[in-house]
Amino acid sequence: MTSITSVSPVELKNRRQQLQHRRRIRFWQGMWRSLVVTGMAGGLVWAITLPNLVIRKPEQIEIEGNQLLNSQTVQALIPISYPQSILKLQPSLLSQQLEAQSPIAEATVTRQLLPPSLTIELKERKPVAISIPSNGRNIKDIDSKIGYLDEEGVWIAKNSYRESKNNIKFPTLKVIGFNSQYGLYWSEIYQAVAKSKVRILEINFLDPNNLVLKTELGEVHFGSYTSQTFPKQLRILAQLGNLSNKVEVSKISYIDLQNPQAPALKITDSKE
Repeated sequence: MTSITSVSPVELKNRRQQLQHRRRIRFWQGMWRSLVVTGMAGGLVWAITLPNLVIRKPEQIEIEGNQLLNSQTVQALIPISYPQSILKLQPSLLSQQLEAQSPIAEATVTRQLLPPSLTIELKERKPVAISIPSNGRNIKDIDSKIGYLDEEGVWIAKNSYRESKNNIKFPTLKVIGFNSQYGLYWSEIYQAVAKSKVRILEINFLDPNNLVLKTELGEVHFGSYTSQTFPKQLRILAQLGNLSNKVEVSKISYIDLQNPQAPALKITDSKE
């Protein structure tokens, strides 16, 4: 026969008390969860409706990392209509819109609720050459036609730096007639020119069949550009560094390096 263990009244009382205790714990846990959820929802509603979470003026936008661009210039590039709720602003979208501006390579936008403000960290494009249009070499050009090029060939309007108060040294290298054809090769052309032992003053792209450089040795004709030949031609040019000791520079019309194996000089006819 199966034996049934008897339970004493004391044990039954203890079990009832433990059960009641667990029920009270579950009750208060549920209450706390409800209070937390209600508080968060209320806080969100409060934050959304709080009128002070608004960007009212450009001074609430802090610009970091800018050396070439004036902070006011950057603030003017930000597509914000004032006043603007900071909760409606999308940092990623603002970053994309700023990076679409030619002077800015990268932009990271973060927002702060209290006090409401934006922080924008920039990586600027560094100008490496002055870009002059093909019809603007010998005339007074309008500012909108003259700009700068960075190392990647991105054109930057000259007036982007008009309000810059920093003591920045801008490039003196001139580029004449820059176009999309040479834009594909600009980065490697610039890197080669920057490493040249002969100082390069001007790069002329006007003739697609003849890349012309103005150098401290005079004008140099390179012919059609190729990435394989151009560095070799610059090395040959460096070997002509003592040319001024043998020929008067004023008598040299140009140096012909179209065939780097047989460099030649075009001498100005004194009778002309």
